[in-house]
Amino acid sequence: MRGLEGRRVILTGGASGIGRATVLRLVEEGCVVGVLDRDLAGAQETARLAAGSGKAIAYACDIADRDAVAAAVDAFEAEAGPVELLANVAGWDKPIPFLDTDQAFWDKVIAINLYGPLNLHHVVVPRMAQRGFGRVVSIASDAGRVGSSGEAVYSACKGGIASFTKTMAREMARKNVTLNVVCPGPTDTPLFDEFAKSSPAGGKIAEGLARAIPLGRLGRPDDYPGMIAFLLSDDAAFITGQTISVSGGLTMHG
Repeated sequence: MRGLEGRRVILTGGASGIGRATVLRLVEEGCVVGVLDRDLAGAQETARLAAGSGKAIAYACDIADRDAVAAAVDAFEAEAGPVELLANVAGWDKPIPFLDTDQAFWDKVIAINLYGPLNLHHVVVPRMAQRGFGRVVSIASDAGRVGSSGEAVYSACKGGIASFTKTMAREMARKNVTLNVVCPGPTDTPLFDEFAKSSPAGGKIAEGLARAIPLGRLGRPDDYPGMIAFLLSDDAAFITGQTISVSGGLTMHG
């Protein structure tokens, strides 16, 4: 895609799943990717697997800690140069009916899925604005658009990210910083596997979701990097403030 060769990217959640698949795609496109994840060994394995004209560099980072985010971004910029692109992919949830949850659970979900992206924006976007260029893609979820049983707080966070992105897109447009959201549907990742195993009916839930998706299967990590790369590329230079579902037709908007 146009304009990705040589670009410097910060990507969160790159140790597995959609994050890992996206790192591999961006390195193939020629990007230099700083892979931020609490799972340093997984992030290092992603960097080892990456092949292409770019490269990936792993950093241990808890995105819920703003100081840790700033330190990781500073370390990446010292090694690779100014950040131009940001992909917020990290996320976490566990399926529990809302009335059975407690505040400690809410705090964990919100820290990772809402405060995490806010921290990345707060650290990275001012640098983009000062330099007069940047592109941001945040991974939300169709749960944030239409709801999802057992994911009330997660859905609230993901819906919040979509609204936050629209507001930031308006605020940053004159600084030549674009911001967009990709909403996956149910996807066969380690997180989904953990999600399914947490319920006695987990296997049936996965089968039911696959039947409900018009294209007849769960998403796979490789289904998303193309859209993420597109929105980070110069091919999407005139697109900002958009929320795009990649869900096999499970949800259809427009």
